[in-house]
Amino acid sequence: MKQQIRRGTKVIVVGAGLAGLTAAVKLKEMGAKVSLIEARDRVGGRVFTIRGAFAQGQHAEAGGDFIDEGQHEIKRLVKEQGLTLRPILRKGFAFVRYPGPSRRRRRILSGEEAWNTLSHALYPLVAAYRTADKRWDSPIAKQLARQSVAQWLEEGKADSNMRAVVRSLRGFFLADPEDLSLLALVDQLAGDVPGPAAMSRIEGGNDRLPLTLAEHLREDLRLNSVVQAICQDRNSVRVRVETSNGQETFIQGKYVVLAVPTTTLRSIHMGPPLPAMQSRAIDSLKYGRTTKTLLQFDRSFWRKKAKPQACGTDAPTGAFWDANEEQAGEVGILTLMAGGQASEDTQKIVAQRGVEGLVKELDWMGSRSATLLHSRIVTWEDDPWAQGGYAYFDPGFDPHLRSWLGRRHGRIIFAGEHTSLNWQGYMNGAVESGLRAVEEICAMTLRNEGHPV
Repeated sequence: MKQQIRRGTKVIVVGAGLAGLTAAVKLKEMGAKVSLIEARDRVGGRVFTIRGAFAQGQHAEAGGDFIDEGQHEIKRLVKEQGLTLRPILRKGFAFVRYPGPSRRRRRILSGEEAWNTLSHALYPLVAAYRTADKRWDSPIAKQLARQSVAQWLEEGKADSNMRAVVRSLRGFFLADPEDLSLLALVDQLAGDVPGPAAMSRIEGGNDRLPLTLAEHLREDLRLNSVVQAICQDRNSVRVRVETSNGQETFIQGKYVVLAVPTTTLRSIHMGPPLPAMQSRAIDSLKYGRTTKTLLQFDRSFWRKKAKPQACGTDAPTGAFWDANEEQAGEVGILTLMAGGQASEDTQKIVAQRGVEGLVKELDWMGSRSATLLHSRIVTWEDDPWAQGGYAYFDPGFDPHLRSWLGRRHGRIIFAGEHTSLNWQGYMNGAVESGLRAVEEICAMTLRNEGHPV
């Protein structure tokens, strides 16, 4: 049965990232009266396309970058909005160990080889986790969660190659082995690991999706507005909002969708307060340090025949990939994705030696054969409304709490990539959570009208 909502039902959506925009547009299409509140002066949240900073009209993604093959929710949404996907990085990601000052050539492992190395070493734990149906409330999950990946490496007396492969994953999890729960790694290996399948970007820039969604809302969208408090009773919710000029307003509605990171949720006063378990989940979830550097050169020196155009590394500059192979122009842009400690390392290099210092760090890749034209650096832990790239699970996070991140609290529904079980950390996870929020509101409306749910 197709879910419906009573026409004119007032829903307040907080956060104009992909999760909030998806929920707001779908609810409006169903006939709901929507108010979308966003603290930034733009829509998109952590989807952030840099334009106007590069030669030949090129652009690059400072935030959400890839749409994977199996991510059907965002693919469907892109198509619905009349946008086009362009295939990129057809060989997927590989792994290369950072050579350091020696500049000695290192063997490149395919992504499949790198993940298979980990899968083989962790097979007993992955098998046990699968036996428990990959439940985060199981005893095996609790055991895995308490241990860091670094501790597992120490106990297994892993060699330097294994340690390098694992450290390179900070470009994926945004956390170093010392900070990442072993459960997070086992959970990834027990599901679909990133392989050689091609990925996609939205033609013209990923921000075209949030911008197109925002066009459906127009007068329903309020930018530069910060939600301070939410009060609810049995019949309605009341949201206190502060505008950029310090004025306070109140918005009344039937439901609220909170589609913001937990780092922002913590500052919103709620009455009645959240259940203790839900509050613990929100307070203890970490967000990965992330610095994304976009370097435009007069030639794409990383594009070499039979060589991958995307690699995870244990280098201080992080992973790298071709940022704009789908765009026209002789010049090219290289992305450096520095997660975890690499984010701080990248910032130190720039502070001490400038962007030229980062280029020098890429000497082992052949950067000296090209001239740097333009650059942009975005550090997401410095963003006040995100305070990190995306969520990750550390050994201090109780796995029993994960389900509480997306659990409804009365008339308040939670969305965002951190609430997705299948695609946490991805743009698809945000879209998926926005769609789930819509379904929850529809089900609540039916229940309140006395219909069976």
